[in-house]
Amino acid sequence: MANKALLIDDDVATLELMKFQLNAEGFTVKTAERGEIGLKIVEENEFDIILTDLNLPDFDGIEMVRRCKELAPDTEIIMITGFGSTEKAIEATKAGAFYYVEKPIEFEELLVLIEKAVERKKQAVEIKELRGKLSSRTSYEGVIGGSRSMQDIFEMIDSVAESDANIFILGESGTGKEVIANAVHYKSYRSKKPFVKLNCSALPKDLIESELFGHKKGAFTGATGDKEGFLGRANGGSILLDEIGEMPVSLQPKLLRVLQERIYYRVGSDKPQEVDFRLLSSTNRNPFEAIKDGSLREDLYYRINTIEIKIPPLRDRMDDVPMLADHFLQVYAEKYKKNCEFSEIAYDQMLKYSWRGNVRELQHVIERAILLSKTGKISELNIPKDLNNSISYMNFTKKESSYDNNAAANESKTEIEKNGNSKLSQKELSGEELFDEVGKFIVEKLPEPKDGAEQKDVFNSIENSVVLAALKRTNGNKQAAANLLGLYRPRLYGMIKRHNLEEKF
Repeated sequence: MANKALLIDDDVATLELMKFQLNAEGFTVKTAERGEIGLKIVEENEFDIILTDLNLPDFDGIEMVRRCKELAPDTEIIMITGFGSTEKAIEATKAGAFYYVEKPIEFEELLVLIEKAVERKKQAVEIKELRGKLSSRTSYEGVIGGSRSMQDIFEMIDSVAESDANIFILGESGTGKEVIANAVHYKSYRSKKPFVKLNCSALPKDLIESELFGHKKGAFTGATGDKEGFLGRANGGSILLDEIGEMPVSLQPKLLRVLQERIYYRVGSDKPQEVDFRLLSSTNRNPFEAIKDGSLREDLYYRINTIEIKIPPLRDRMDDVPMLADHFLQVYAEKYKKNCEFSEIAYDQMLKYSWRGNVRELQHVIERAILLSKTGKISELNIPKDLNNSISYMNFTKKESSYDNNAAANESKTEIEKNGNSKLSQKELSGEELFDEVGKFIVEKLPEPKDGAEQKDVFNSIENSVVLAALKRTNGNKQAAANLLGLYRPRLYGMIKRHNLEEKF
């Protein structure tokens, strides 16, 4: 895409000349003869570079720089003047100008400055986007999730997407296996090539071979013409074999041969077809149980499972429930032209329900709530009130965990109080330095792991202690605690539920 430039100068001849020169360099250029007009253009458009004269009929050039920076903080500005002044140059750069140049202008020299300014703007935008992704990546290529388990999956996809490794995706029905497969494909170098999907459980078993490999005319009754199969359509791209455990056992050796040789045969043909594709497979079954009962060949399992991505059920990542709910709320509110919001009771319902149907069930519940909403306030969700489907059965385990975590927190507190010389006791510590010291202190106190011993999730313990401390500091005010910790309030609710802290306040 062409870089965009805005020229602001009351000298029409200068404007026309610079516009011509920048057009010749591939820039898209807009011009303004007055500062007020220039500011309006900046409000309505995004530019890679702004060049403005120091002396405008309605604006001081320094003020113009300030105003432009307020409207477009990432866009670099070059100040142009016919009156050389070191003081003005310093003032312009303090106001946010990238550079200050004097007339008469040598265009070749100015072009070098413009290119540097454009590059700097692009770098600033990239850094901002990267920081945003690293600080709060709650969505990733269409996958919604801010929990630690989903962050681990995002990192794994980042690591393997560019390879051609076969990916095996495990997860209960409704957890989003196809969405994860989409993320892998669209992050890979094959993203501009076809991505085809075959659900092995949705087709009669005697048709899967024809659908996968294609067939020749007359190969069987009903084959009235040649047909390209899913493998042929996936050439150059990726193929997802969903519910691969439902593929007929008789067909699995043929798939194994294709993976080994990258050659297949259409049904009714002896002509080999070369194919280049990346295989993604998924199942909601335990693969070892499928191997044991003979529905999945062991040699095929090891071939398709170069990288395994296991998606946890929604009940094991309750932090993600509010943000998933908000995502579906936005999608369906827009679809059905409704303005809706959840009440705290609705959020509470979500966090107490175990979501046997996982993300798909949550999605349907939200869609139904929006369709039935008359006031715009979703005060209650229409979900089963069966106590057996509640997550309260987990309370005993969580109480034990909470006890262990609190004991660890109290032990750490005692150590800190004893260690009067510790940097942690120095009040001047703040920000990242404080977190660095706390992190070092915790890691130094951890016992060395023993072979065969169960490993405790340190971050889970820290999360419990931090949330508990925030609630104590705010006297149980959840909104204040969420603000203190920099959290989205529903996410804090999820943490409180998971660590069974609601009964303490």
